[in-house]
Parts: sequence; C-alpha cells; structure tokens
Amino acid sequence: MLYEFWHNFTHNLFKPLLLFFYMGFLIPLLKIQFEFPYVLYQGLTLYLLLAIGWRGGEELATVDSSSIGGVLGFIVLGFATNLIIGFVAYWLLTRMTKMRRIDRATVAGYYGSDSAGTFATCLGVLATLDIAFDAYMPVMLAVMEIPGCIVALALVSRLRARGMDAQGNMADEPGYNKKVSRQLVAATTQANGSHTSTRHNKGIQDEIDLALERQEHVRPSAATSTTSSAPPSGALLREVLLNPGLYLLFGGILIGFVGRLQGASVIEDGDHVFVTAFQGMLCLFLLEMGMTASRKLKDLRSAGRGLIAFGLLAPNLFAVAGIFIIHTYSQITGTHFEPGSYVLFAVLCGAASYIAVPAVQRMAIPEASPTVPLAASLGLTFSYNVTIGIPLYLQIAKAVNLWLPVS
Repeated sequence: MLYEFWHNFTHNLFKPLLLFFYMGFLIPLLKIQFEFPYVLYQGLTLYLLLAIGWRGGEELATVDSSSIGGVLGFIVLGFATNLIIGFVAYWLLTRMTKMRRIDRATVAGYYGSDSAGTFATCLGVLATLDIAFDAYMPVMLAVMEIPGCIVALALVSRLRARGMDAQGNMADEPGYNKKVSRQLVAATTQANGSHTSTRHNKGIQDEIDLALERQEHVRPSAATSTTSSAPPSGALLREVLLNPGLYLLFGGILIGFVGRLQGASVIEDGDHVFVTAFQGMLCLFLLEMGMTASRKLKDLRSAGRGLIAFGLLAPNLFAVAGIFIIHTYSQITGTHFEPGSYVLFAVLCGAASYIAVPAVQRMAIPEASPTVPLAASLGLTFSYNVTIGIPLYLQIAKAVNLWLPVS
C-alpha cells in the first residue's frame, strides 16, 4: 500500500501543469532576462476567475433541491473552518517566530483565507486525472476567502486597543514610541525618504499588481501612506466583499447560474474559450506565478527561520485537518461528496491569500509589513501547494476514504 501511495504521488508530481510552475520558478534563479507582461497576467487571472465561477454557477443550477440544506451547512462549515485556521495560525506564529505582533496578525489573516491560483491549479490536476468534484466548490472558494480578512482586522484592532504605536510596534517591542503621532511619523518618513518607506511602497505595488489593480486606480492615501488611520467601515466592507477577485468570481457564478436556468451551457456545448482553453491558460498562469514565487523568497531573510518553518508546516497541517473535517461532516450528515471535493477543500484550508487579504491590508493595516506575508504565502505556501501539496492531499484523501469509508 505504501508503494502504491508513493507511486501515485510521484506520478502526480510531474504533470505538465506543475512542470510549467517549475519552469517559471527557475527563471529568476538562473537570471534569465525575461519579464512576463503584466497585462497578460491580468488577463489570465481575469479569465481563470470567470471560467471557474461560470462553471461553478452552471453546475450549481443543477443541484437537487433536497441537497440544499447539506450544501448550505457545508458552506457555513467552510467559513468557520478558515476563521478558526486564522486564529490557530496566529497562535503558531507567536510560538514559532519573533516577528512583531502586527506582522503575525497579517500573516495569520493570509492563512485564514484561500488562494484562487492554488484552487485553479487543483481543478486542472483533477481534470487531467478525470476526478469529479461537487458543483458548488467554486462558491466555497469565494466564501472561504473572507474569514482571513476578518481575522486580520480583529487581531489588529485588539493590538491598537492595547496601545500599538503609529509604526505598528507594541510596548515590549523594539522601536516602540507612544508619543510619536501618526502625522509626525508620516512627515519624517516623507522627508527622509527612508528605506523602510521605500520597501513598504514596493510591497504595496506588488499587492496592487496581484490584486488586478494599477497604482492609478487606488486612492493616493491608500497607496502611499504608511501611517494612515483605518478607513471608514463602509469602505473597508466594500474592500472585503467587492475586491476585484471576489467580484469576478461571484460574477462568473451568477452568470453561469442564470445562463443554465435559461437553457444555455458552455460546459455541455464544449465552449472553446471557457472550457477547452482552460488548461492552456492555466499553464501560462503557473509559469508567471512560478517567477513571482521565486522572487518572493528573498524577502524571507528578514523574517527568520520560524516563518519559513511555519510556511511549510501550515499547508500540511491545515489541509490534512480539512480532509478530516469534510470527511467527518459527510459521516455525521450523510452528505455525499465527490472524490475531488475532498482535495479541493484541503486546498482551500491549506492555501494562503495573495489577493483579498493584501487588498484589505493595504487599506486598513498600513503599519504592517507588506512584503513578509506575501513572501510566506507566495514564496513558500503557494509553491509548496502546487508542487508537492496537491499530489499529496490527493493521496491522503484517497487513503482516508479507504480506511474510513462513508456509510
């Protein structure tokens, strides 16, 4: 059995999809002079979100009314699971790293969310292996992206209430200065042109690029201020629920749902754009993400070994927990899940955000480092998940369902 497990794992490890990621990852390491066009990356991300949403919406329209209760219960469970994962991540970071509390809070928020790129890669792998999954899993992707934003905002709000200074330092952390006002820090930083400010703004630009936005589309106060106050709750709620990634995903789901009710189906008709081209588009997307992940690794030097260990431990811990959670839910409620849903739920639990939470951090948590969380989520966790994680979770899910069959 162990030999079969190892054989299947290594076989799935070298699918063409994953090889594109490896190829992209090597480009910065080999110092190859190649830049992936930003507008092409933006188009690929837009396409993948709409394609995933559209397919999910179509399939959602075919769900039997008798199954609605189980589906809604599972959606609530997914939201609660990622909410708990965010707080567990903060607890682990407190014990494994020496980062500032505000940086632990933002990293925890990233891990309490999920990753559309990892989800899309998992869909590609499942399609290659002809493994079915449940129609509403793209809805789970959208819903489970929100808890991380809530975790980060809740933790940071608590830190501010306990006396965090304008630069994000607590009383027992180096550099703490309670007397320095936000306005004075902003003026000093602007006058000196400090390295910290430059690095922060560079990190914000990275977040804006990953969030499908450009600098000119963001209010100056949100894009350049490192010490601004938290935005109004209405604006923040809008950023959480209507960031570009979630909007495109929900939009695709709604279009697919309504279209299927009207008798139109891109899936059944074998649409050349949103069905046939999906694998090729995903390969190009993974090529670019491999380059981005490789470049993010250098930002881990300042974070220390603890964050590196966490970035590799977290996906395994949370993904395996996700497999057991969905399996337990199936046993307790009698809800039937397709084999691919176990793997997709594991990915949703074990992935880390690089779109939704960075967008919220840019607006509401300007004191935190923008580079460290992205280095962990993209450089480590995303890289691990799309190379080793997905094949591993696939085999673990098969093993759990074999050892503990659902009656």
